[in-house]
Amino acid sequence: MTDVDNGVLHTLFHSDQGGHEQVVLCQDRASGLKAVIAIHNTALGPALGGTRFYPYASEEEAVADALNLARGMSYKNAMAGLDHGGGKAVIIGDPERDKTEELLLAYGRFVASLGGRYVTACDVGTYVADMDVVARECHWTTGRSPENGGAGDSSVLTAFGVFQGMRASAEHLWGDPSLSGRTVGIAGVGKVGHHLVEHLRDEGAEVVITDVREESVRRILDKHPTGVSAVTDTEALIRVEGLDIYAPCALGGALNDATVPVLTATVVCGAANNQLEHPGVEKDLADRGILYAPDYVVNAGGVIQVADELHGFDFERCKAKAAKIFDTTLAIFARAKEDGIPPAAAADRIAEQRMHEAAAVRGF
Repeated sequence: MTDVDNGVLHTLFHSDQGGHEQVVLCQDRASGLKAVIAIHNTALGPALGGTRFYPYASEEEAVADALNLARGMSYKNAMAGLDHGGGKAVIIGDPERDKTEELLLAYGRFVASLGGRYVTACDVGTYVADMDVVARECHWTTGRSPENGGAGDSSVLTAFGVFQGMRASAEHLWGDPSLSGRTVGIAGVGKVGHHLVEHLRDEGAEVVITDVREESVRRILDKHPTGVSAVTDTEALIRVEGLDIYAPCALGGALNDATVPVLTATVVCGAANNQLEHPGVEKDLADRGILYAPDYVVNAGGVIQVADELHGFDFERCKAKAAKIFDTTLAIFARAKEDGIPPAAAADRIAEQRMHEAAAVRGF
């Protein structure tokens, strides 16, 4: 057994980052499917989390990612007030090259074999059309198209939830939830980021954007000839003078030992997952007086939307739930102040308390 194998097993059975209830390794040689389904915690209900399709360097790396992502979904779903635990699946391969209908159908059969303990959805490398295929073999599939009984693109409510997190941050820090006149920098204006721009402009905020895709930036600048400007890259964005809020909406790890010391914003609130590169970053932010709205709290609008599909999707009902991200974010800031800890740690404590109480009620 390799050192990497020992690392994965240690995480699963012995680490504080483990404690997962079930990990399923899936293989269908006919279609080439290799997948991992990780169920972290079902105290609140069936595990819910997306399916990531990614060309991992090794099977061990895929397992490790599934474990980490599933644990994160437990916390996200708990803080979103959903009756769902955390789970995640990863399919090993290049989605551009390896994704086929046969492979997705095979994957759907594996999810179905869990009998509802895990509910899947879209993630990196998978899309609404893919979930429509998976749903042909598996009832427990969300993120489907409206034509197939789903809610479609979840980025609309993800952006709305991040906007509510920004409003809560403004209320906590400046005593007023309005973002009118504030300057917000958005790194990544793709599926979620471009919706966020609309909310901010409607509110009267000034917006500075950047994206690795020039066409994404151009689309927004063409639509908003005033009130929106662009910079060359994220390195330039985090140094913009007068920036009030920084919104990482692209890759994870945006907050790290290199970026935090030069960040000009006083609030960080964005849609990207896993923004803190390592656990000590939240303290670095606090030491600099930068208010951090935990990513898995403010970007929960999407999971709120897909969870609603299981009950017959209603957009207004989902939007009302996503609006509560404002109150949840304020409660986290209050708990952080009360306990003398960073907001990220406060969010974890609240989520763990909800899971613990649910487990006690259900006799786990």
